[in-house]
Amino acid sequence: MIRIAFVCLLGSAILLASCEEPGEIADIVIHNAFILTMDKENPGATAVAIRGDKILEVGEDEDVMGLIGHGTEVIDAGGDFIMPGLIEGHGHYLGFGRSLQEMNLLEVDSWQELLEMVAAEAESLEPGRWVTGRGWHQDKWADFEPEPGMPYPPHDALSAVSPENPVVLVHASGHGLIANARAMELGGIDRETPDPEGGTIRRNEAGDPIGVFEETAMGLIREAYQEQTADATAVDAEVEIREVALRAQEEAFRYGITSFQDAGLNMGEIAVLKKMVQEGELDLRLWVMLLEPYDVMRESVEQLPIERVGASGFTVAALKAFNDGALGSYGALLLEPYSDRPSESGHLVTSEEELRNIAALARDNDLQYCVHAIGDRANRMMLDIYEETFDDPEELRAARWRIEHAQHLHPDDLPRFGELGIIAAMQTVHCTSDAPFVETRLGPERAEEGAYMWRALIDSGVLVSNGTDVPVERINPFEGLYAAVTRKSDRMDEPFYPDQVMTRLEALESYTINNAIAAFEDDIKGSLTAGKLADLIILDTNLLECDDSDIRSARVRKTVLGGEVVYRLEDD
Repeated sequence: MIRIAFVCLLGSAILLASCEEPGEIADIVIHNAFILTMDKENPGATAVAIRGDKILEVGEDEDVMGLIGHGTEVIDAGGDFIMPGLIEGHGHYLGFGRSLQEMNLLEVDSWQELLEMVAAEAESLEPGRWVTGRGWHQDKWADFEPEPGMPYPPHDALSAVSPENPVVLVHASGHGLIANARAMELGGIDRETPDPEGGTIRRNEAGDPIGVFEETAMGLIREAYQEQTADATAVDAEVEIREVALRAQEEAFRYGITSFQDAGLNMGEIAVLKKMVQEGELDLRLWVMLLEPYDVMRESVEQLPIERVGASGFTVAALKAFNDGALGSYGALLLEPYSDRPSESGHLVTSEEELRNIAALARDNDLQYCVHAIGDRANRMMLDIYEETFDDPEELRAARWRIEHAQHLHPDDLPRFGELGIIAAMQTVHCTSDAPFVETRLGPERAEEGAYMWRALIDSGVLVSNGTDVPVERINPFEGLYAAVTRKSDRMDEPFYPDQVMTRLEALESYTINNAIAAFEDDIKGSLTAGKLADLIILDTNLLECDDSDIRSARVRKTVLGGEVVYRLEDD
């Protein structure tokens, strides 16, 4: 009897042991997929296992299926394309959220259409309320032909359709605006108003303002606009930031964006977003540059870095500054004058002394420095400042300092990016968006040898990151990926100097692992690698193998952030 009992106990033990699960069991396993990992050690796979908010394993189905337990959710991807969550490498998060609440002028292709939109908006508002919008570009209007000395339409027609409501419409670049007569009246602006340093009030031959304000001159109109909301309380301001932040998050998830690099917020805005993260209200992974005047910034840096706060990893570890303006609004700082305006060479919008002071502040506080530079003179100046800030070249390389945009470079400065280890934080969609007027601004020779030089930079060992500069462009990353591999758009008959295209893989790297490296976050994101965050997207299009024309129409089926589905295509 004792022997029988022992055998029974032994059998029970074996049975129980066979029911035990291995030490690591996945919460989710996605299999039967085409997975692009962005991990050079393990580039392709068919299955991914997730435990908690991190990736447990990536590999072939037969390897990963062994991690399935009783509670594992198993998803058959049906051959869908899976890749790391996209990282917006340069955008304006709160500006994007606000743009979703005002007139969107990005798709407006005529001056008449813009006027009709303003008229309708003014009709819907009480007299005296401001009409606001963003996204217009005079070079994209079919019914506008600039006259000599007059690159923009005068405000007269705009003032006629909205005589009682002040109007302020920001240029697509964000470096200019057009205002109507009522807005200029509220701003106290007339022919005697001088141009501020670093800005221009566009005028007609008689010297009267035509309503267009560039670079620092925009502040004259913005001050008038801000007077309307001057009585808003701090609570009102926080409520507004919360509203636009959540609206921007919703739209980002729809396009498969799981991380967003913001190109400039002040400490007040940063404080609200940080609070939202700590309260579990904001999930998108934000990495933010601090943008303030130097005298304010040198006090604010005492609160930095803010590193990986909350579940989303909210981070502020970089300083932002502007060197020049934009090419479309004649603000990009050039070594030689504009081809279509020989009397102008752009604007230095921040003094060289202040740019150097911020560089030293970043170096001394172990922060990244990210400077907006579009023209060739602006880029050369920043390369010089970066190089001179560090005694040891290796310290500069290790700092991963960035030039934001790096749109137009002198050929002599192209190799300097690689030699100094400077990251070119570019936006490929700017190339195809701007292409219709780039040769007009620069001339064919300068455009060919220096405009949007992705291929030349990559070939010289430079890390090129990618984004949209939203709301300057639409947030849709697939338009940027299409631009990267084709340098074409619907408004172009021929590609814009196609020798500078990226390969398909390089384009995808520029929106994932390169952006992670550019923010010192490649240890936790940017690739589907065991131990990294489980941020991934499932698409209806294989971005490695599809026709170029299909890239733009790719749709996100699911956006997964930290192992949780935060967006699902409605018809899925």
